[in-house]
Amino acid sequence: MAEAKKYQIEVKTEVHYIPEQSAPELNRYIFAYTVVLRNTGNVAAQLISRHWIITDAEGSVQEVRGLGVVGHQPLLGPGESFEYTSGCQLATAVGTMRGSYQMTAEDGVQFDAPISEFVLSMPRVLH
Repeated sequence: MAEAKKYQIEVKTEVHYIPEQSAPELNRYIFAYTVVLRNTGNVAAQLISRHWIITDAEGSVQEVRGLGVVGHQPLLGPGESFEYTSGCQLATAVGTMRGSYQMTAEDGVQFDAPISEFVLSMPRVLH
């Protein structure tokens, strides 16, 4: 059995700009992002912590680390998924997020589930 298939978490993201909480005149842009994690491996694994790298259009970087996501440390059996929504604030109308989830499999193996970079953008800013 291939190790890569044994420990595999698929991460999908979707972003929404929140105009009613944003204040562009004050350089405050609020975004909500929904994440779906799906265990595509064949060993149950628990999300222990997260690491986000958030970059705005001026190159300013924020790193966020913490236990769980939105107060949860979900245990995902093979084929199971977990969805949550959270948010972030940028000082520019465009930015990116990427990172990883630190996971522990039921057999004790620790591994990272990468979060591919995705774009945060106020509508009609990017083509």
